[in-house]
Formats: sequence, structure tokens, C-alpha cells
Amino acid sequence: MNWKLIISLSLFGLFMALGTVFFIPSNIEPLFWLLIFVTCAYLIAKKASGKYFLHGFLTSLVNCIWVTGFHVLLFKTYLGNHPQEAEMMTKMPMPTHPRMMMLVMGPIVGIISGLVLGLFSFIASKLVKKP
Repeated sequence: MNWKLIISLSLFGLFMALGTVFFIPSNIEPLFWLLIFVTCAYLIAKKASGKYFLHGFLTSLVNCIWVTGFHVLLFKTYLGNHPQEAEMMTKMPMPTHPRMMMLVMGPIVGIISGLVLGLFSFIASKLVKKP
């Protein structure tokens, strides 16, 4: 496993964690994630020596730590800038404990996005020529 690559690529998750708290609106956030996933898959295909799916999966899990951590720590700012999410949280499980709900849902989203990035990375490994 190339942990240096995984941690380096997870810095996109750090950017998104802070960006989504302060200035990236929910309606364009998926476009940022798509661009990040394509970029990460390409870089994993270029720089990893194997286990492409696992590199992508683990990168997303580290991203999940960044995003969930900052959304929980900067909870009031995040909800202040995302009124739709604040409204949605009142209708989800644990409406009286929204931070706890974030802590539970964050890893679930991380696993799902890890499966997607893992698949992207595996496909990229078949398409990208190594130097």
C-alpha cells in the first residue's frame, strides 16, 4: 500500500471539508466530488503499483474522516451555510442529536464513496499507461 499517495490524495477531502463548511453550496458539491474522484483515480492508476481498488477505497475513507470531522467541529457554521441540510436533519433519525447523526452517517457515506472511487481507480488502472 502506498500510504503517502493515499494521505496526499486525501488532502482533496480536507479541501472539500473546509470548502463545504464555508463556501461550496450543496447544489455544486457533487461536481467537485466527481472532479476529485476522476483526478484521484487517474493518479492512483499512475502512481500505485497495484491494489488500485483498495487505494481508492482507503483514500475515500480518509476523506470521510476529514469531512465528517470538520462538519462536526464546525457544525453551526456548516448548518448556517446549508439550510437545506439543516431542514433535512430534522426529518432523519436522531433529529435531537444531529452531530451524532453526522458521526454515524459519515462513515457510511465514506464506505459508499470508497466503493465508487475504488471502482473508478480500478477502471483507470486498465486505461492509463504507466510511465
